Amino acid sequence: MDDLHSINDAINRRAGRKLGPSILVSLSLVALIWVSLAVQPIIFAGVVTLAVILGIREISRAFAATKTNISTNALIAAALGLSAATWVDGVEGLAVATAVALPILLINLLRSGPAGFVRSATAMTLALIYLPFLAGFIILLGHNAKGLEQVMTFVILVGCNDTFGYFVGVLFGKHAMAPMISPKKSWEGLAGSIVFTMFGGALMFHYVLSIHWYFGAIVGLLIVFTATSGDLIESAMKRDLHLKDMGSLLPGHGGVLDRLDSVLLSAPALWMALELVHRYL
Repeated sequence: MDDLHSINDAINRRAGRKLGPSILVSLSLVALIWVSLAVQPIIFAGVVTLAVILGIREISRAFAATKTNISTNALIAAALGLSAATWVDGVEGLAVATAVALPILLINLLRSGPAGFVRSATAMTLALIYLPFLAGFIILLGHNAKGLEQVMTFVILVGCNDTFGYFVGVLFGKHAMAPMISPKKSWEGLAGSIVFTMFGGALMFHYVLSIHWYFGAIVGLLIVFTATSGDLIESAMKRDLHLKDMGSLLPGHGGVLDRLDSVLLSAPALWMALELVHRYL
């Protein structure tokens, strides 16, 4: 028993996270996603929107720590509008709602005067695109006749990237991939992500989506790129803002944004890939 505790402590130190709580939170989130989609897809859209709202609160606090003030309430209102437009009118609704929301948010900033306007406007635009806009593609994946299958495929792909990249990196990682941004991320971990995510993609596309397995392998490779890039982008944001985590809501993960980092860039990638497959192949 002492040996098991020692091994667990060693893994936790090397990974920088507590493994047990992290796995429990991940499984709970997967269960929440599955149940919401199985019961009623609009509940799933509500869960995604809630996650976005929590993420907006986290990023607003992070920006405020650097004296960059953005309107949390205005962003939340925009997120609600983008989610509703996406549910009602698909990708066209998402695009139009984003185009309408951005100038309104910038005009709203004028009330605070010119001091720091460019900095706040840039942060507001980043928050709008990074959270409610990109998350809109998660809603699009679920708002479909095969929404459950598409979203669970998405969960498996991102999960394979994160989980196997994590374990392979912890066990075999020796060569840092981006030491200035994320010192614990290794090339060995990336190799693990590539192998297992391509394999998971091939299985999910063939057995769940009834699409040729090799498309799944290609999409798996694409998801490795987007998920890893999303993770690095959020790590760069935290380093620039001098934060370890964006929040503390999810034990073993940090904040909501720390869980969404690889998801947000991957959702539009999978949505685009599925659209291309369904339209042209």
